[in-house]
This record gives sequence, C-alpha cells and structure tokens, in this order.
Amino acid sequence: MLLLAPGFAFSAPLVPPPGFAKILAKTVSGKCIALPAPYTGSLNFPSKYEGSDSARATLNPEAEQAFRAQTKQIVDFERGISTMVWRYKRSGDPATLTCLLRGYRDWAKAGALTSTQTNHTGRSMRKWALATLATGWLELKFMPRSMPDDTADIDRWLSLLADQVVKDWDGLALSKTNNHSYWAAWSVMATSVAVNRQDLFDWSLKEYRIAAGQIEADGTLPNERQRRQRATAYHNYALQPLVMIASFAQANNKDVMQENNHALIRLARYVLQHDKSHLEWLEPYCTLIKCDNVTITLRDNSRPLSNRRLGGDLTVLYGNQ
Repeated sequence: MLLLAPGFAFSAPLVPPPGFAKILAKTVSGKCIALPAPYTGSLNFPSKYEGSDSARATLNPEAEQAFRAQTKQIVDFERGISTMVWRYKRSGDPATLTCLLRGYRDWAKAGALTSTQTNHTGRSMRKWALATLATGWLELKFMPRSMPDDTADIDRWLSLLADQVVKDWDGLALSKTNNHSYWAAWSVMATSVAVNRQDLFDWSLKEYRIAAGQIEADGTLPNERQRRQRATAYHNYALQPLVMIASFAQANNKDVMQENNHALIRLARYVLQHDKSHLEWLEPYCTLIKCDNVTITLRDNSRPLSNRRLGGDLTVLYGNQ
C-alpha cells in the first residue's frame, strides 16, 4: 500500500537547511501567547488595491482597512505561533511547547483555512499563512529533542492546506504567474519538508523553474514590471520566496541555481541595484553563492534580519553557514 501512496517514495527524508535544527543558547524565558479562535469562514477578502487600474499600484485606504480587519484573526495566529516557536527555541520551556501544540491542534481540528469559497486575496492569505505555519512546524520537528508522538493531526492539516494551495495556484497562464505563485511554491516547499512529502517538494521545484524561466536577461520579471511605481518593491517581494526554495532545494541535493542561465542571480542583482528596503533574503542567498564584500557588508549592517513567513530569525538560521 505504501507504494501506491503519494509522497511515500523510498528516498532520503526531506530536510531543511542545517540552521533550522541548530541548538540555540537558552537566553529568554518561555511565553504562552493567547491565540485567536480558528478561522473557519470563507476566504473572500477585499484587496488593498480595490478600484485600482490594471497596474494595481494604488492603495485604497478604505479597502485596506477592511482587508486588515477581516484577516486579523489569521495574521494574529501567524504572529502568535511564530513568536512562540522562537520563544521555545530560545528557552526550551515545555509550557511554551504545550501552548504551541494546543494552538496548532485547535486550528487543525477545526479545519481552519480550508474553505473552498475563495477569491484571489483569500487564496493569497491561505498560502501566506501556510508559509508561517509550515516553517514554524518544521522548526519544532527538527529541533534536537523529541516531539510528542500524537501530532499526526497537525501533519494532516498542514498537508491538506498545502494540497489546497497547489489546487489554488497550479497551472496558471504565464501572464498570471507572478510573486503570488512564488509564495505559494515556498509555502508548499516548507510543508513538504515539515511532513516529508516528496510530491509537494517536486511541485514547488516545478514552480521555481517556471519562475526562473520568467526572469529576463536584465534580471526583471515582466509581470512585476507591470506594477509601475511599485515594480521594484514587487521584484524584491518576488525574490524572497525564490531564494528560500533554492536554499531548501540545496539542502536536499537539488541545485536550481543553474536554471535559465543563473536567473536567480540576475534577479538578485537587479533588486540590489534598485531596492534595499527588505534584505532578509540576503541571509539564505549568501549561502547559495559567494557574495561579494559589498553585499556581505550590506547584509551584516542590516542584521538581525527576520521574516516570520520565511522562518523567523534568518540571521540565526543562516548566519554561521
């Protein structure tokens, strides 16, 4: 029966980059954060750019306020989980782990975030949340101490979310494949390692190769250029999940840096020339290639670098590799 089950090929278990299993000094106390109730409603949310033209570059203040209010429950859960994961990593406090497991399990039992009543913004929220939750879960599972045995329900829920993200974003026309698809691929990649599913890992690599194929000779992405005054910011945003996918691929002996004649390097160079506002991606990037001294100085002067949807404290995760 195992031969027929998806994701159970006889291959080496999937692993994260080594920093995700690093033993950290116990420098803080534990903390149990009150988490919101599971979000089980439809995933139909207003876009922050509602009413904008085709460039979707003009924020709508009223729509943004509605978006933030309607998604607050999800975002607060993300933030609470990420904060507690790092509190636990830095404290080893068993009470914090208990709080984490309770939070994951409550949302898993409720089937949170699994609604098929969605719009584009709702599907985006699902994969963003999954990126946080899957990276947090894999960090707990790969810590050098045993997890409780009864966590299969959480694995099933994260797998279900990843399967739905694949359905949400698979097979899009190239004209509609942009940073959202890349973030979907990253959330699925993180889940694949957390639950050890090769099929999800392979889908993420497929999406990465599509993304790399979109990167042009000058390092730009045509669908991000369409964002006009926000184009450089969206190139930066598109780069972040692609670097993480490449990092996780490398950890599992897959070299994707060669794709489309080193396309990721071209995109990174373009971003460094035009937008230095968010540099979290430099931590994993400089483990993929030998960064020059200017880039290393820029990275070091920007530390600590953190992003909950990429795994939290990226300086800790990648800083000594």
